[in-house]
Amino acid sequence: MEQILINLVAGALGGNAVGKASPNFDLGTLGNTIAGLVGGGVLGQIITLVWPAIATSIQSGNFDIGSIIAQVVGGGAGGAILTAIVGAIKNRSASA
Repeated sequence: MEQILINLVAGALGGNAVGKASPNFDLGTLGNTIAGLVGGGVLGQIITLVWPAIATSIQSGNFDIGSIIAQVVGGGAGGAILTAIVGAIKNRSASA
């Protein structure tokens, strides 16, 4: 459960960071947050599947800083990537 929360929070932060950093990708605060939550949750889960050592470490209760950093990076990247994709599509549609 903790890994999902880390992914979601990091994703929301990543989504808002990318939205505010580039007006081309900005969906507004709520849109950036929602896209970031979804992207962070999805990419964070994919990383957990790809790197079973991280999942094993978290499930066993032996948290180490490496697994937490991996979750934060994965969640933040996922949030940023999805926000950028949705923002680009939204803004391209609005200008057409």
